[in-house]
Amino acid sequence: MTTEQGPSQVPDLVIHNARIHTMTLAGEGTSAIAIAGGRVLSVGSEGEVLQQCGPATQVVNANGRTVIPGIIDSHLHVIRGGLNYNMELRWDGLPSLADALRRLREQAARTPAPQWVRVVGGFTEFQFAERRLPTLAELNEAAPHTPVFVLHLYDRALLNRAALQAIGYTKDTPDFPGGVIERDRHGEPTGLLIAKPNATILYATLARGPRLGFDDQRNSTRHFMRELNRLGVTSAVDAGGGFQNYPDDYRVIEDLSQRGELTLRIAYNLFTQHPRSELTDFRNWTTQVRPGHGSDYYRCNGAGEMLVFSAADFEDFREPRPELVSSMEPELEAVVRHLVANRWPFRLHATYGESIERALNVFEAVHRDIPFDGLHWFFDHAETISARSIDRVAALGGGIAIQHRMAYQGEYFLARYGRDALRSAPPVRRMLAAGLPVGGGTDATRVASYNPWIGLAWLVTGRSVGGLVMNEPADRLTRQEALALYTRGNGWFSSEEDRKGVLASGYYGDLVVLSEDYFSVPEERIRSIESVLTVVGGKIVHAAQEFSGLAPPLPPASPSWSPPSAFGGYGGANQAAKPPSQPVRPAFFDGCSCAVF
Repeated sequence: MTTEQGPSQVPDLVIHNARIHTMTLAGEGTSAIAIAGGRVLSVGSEGEVLQQCGPATQVVNANGRTVIPGIIDSHLHVIRGGLNYNMELRWDGLPSLADALRRLREQAARTPAPQWVRVVGGFTEFQFAERRLPTLAELNEAAPHTPVFVLHLYDRALLNRAALQAIGYTKDTPDFPGGVIERDRHGEPTGLLIAKPNATILYATLARGPRLGFDDQRNSTRHFMRELNRLGVTSAVDAGGGFQNYPDDYRVIEDLSQRGELTLRIAYNLFTQHPRSELTDFRNWTTQVRPGHGSDYYRCNGAGEMLVFSAADFEDFREPRPELVSSMEPELEAVVRHLVANRWPFRLHATYGESIERALNVFEAVHRDIPFDGLHWFFDHAETISARSIDRVAALGGGIAIQHRMAYQGEYFLARYGRDALRSAPPVRRMLAAGLPVGGGTDATRVASYNPWIGLAWLVTGRSVGGLVMNEPADRLTRQEALALYTRGNGWFSSEEDRKGVLASGYYGDLVVLSEDYFSVPEERIRSIESVLTVVGGKIVHAAQEFSGLAPPLPPASPSWSPPSAFGGYGGANQAAKPPSQPVRPAFFDGCSCAVF
């Protein structure tokens, strides 16, 4: 047994009768864990850990279930997602377009004017039995009077007639730079918006819709965090994003942090807001906040994912790779010099190998003058990075944060680049072989689903959500390797590798009790796994099935017409009515004079 020494050796929480995977080289095969003061106190056998209990210790029998460290998402738009979660109808995980349209009709009927029905990201036509997206005629039939906005990944949005009228798009409305408003033969907008090649037209249009008030945004963020907790997520690195202004759009998360109501650890990266004034943005922010500023639950993590607008190579595989402008290098160099000089960690959105090579030229030039010297920096995405560039990243002490976008866009990638390119997009095994820090994320909520088990299934099976076989067996990861990218491997991306991602003495008391054993279920079941008990900092933040009632209740979703209140989150299931996935016996323990649940 390993134990963290400190003034108190009495745990606040003990979980036992578990199959604990610590994600360390030692400690596997243990069955009990104790948490004190928000950190792991000990991991060991039943007898070793239970003898540490005191009268106030909460003891939970895991009923032989699998326990893993809390899942970390290294690329999640959690702050923006939280502000909007209660306004969004989710098609994530639904197997049928017919069911999706039924839910849309029901939600349209209960949505009051002037609100919209928003279906945002996280789904693809390939998940549906019908293998297609809805038509504009179907949207108009489902919601003849309520504005409907359907955002499909990064490539397009579908708007019904009511939405076009609410937004005011007409034949006189010009196309956006980098985007197209599809028109009929009379020049009138049809309702289809296309990213060519960037999603500015999609996101700018979405931003024109009504916003929730502050209290509803706070409620929405709490519900989104609890939804992530349901899927086993205990920590996230927020990747910022367009139209997410600092500090204005951070007021809600700041308020929740001050109230002690965060159920998710959030490290945030600041995303530049003003094209051609990016250096000014970062100069301002480096005087306002420092990386590491905050608490264990909410802290600044540095800069990015986009450092300058000219360096953004968009990830829509329906469109050809965009060529970055010649001004990219000097603009990027000015920002990176400022960040490195101020010891700010940074991340850079980079989909294509060609863009990565040009960015690396800039980084190496800065490094020669101002050594990175252990500063944490990394590329996001990197689907087509070359072996040579991987070695260059390693030489500069960088990392790569991958996301499961290929699980949603694999079919598009195959059509454009072919089978040979698809099998190693991204080349995860090559990254690991180079010794790089490699972490897993989702890029949710707009580009893919926030469900990390989609990513784990993708890495293990090599399949898209539509069933396309993308990777050969040699290019796939073992279940242990895949899980490491979402736990132990991800601690590095928030500079917390010494206290996050494993279950060992002194590390954060963040863990998940799983609905099924990830290590033994058939591959096709991995996507269906969720948490039945989620613990963050030694506190139970989500509880289901035999553990129901152990987590503090949430206030009802607000406003009252909120789609999650009727349909739930991922999978569209109303979680309150969801039956257990397997028969279980009640949780109990009868051998200790502790608080037992």
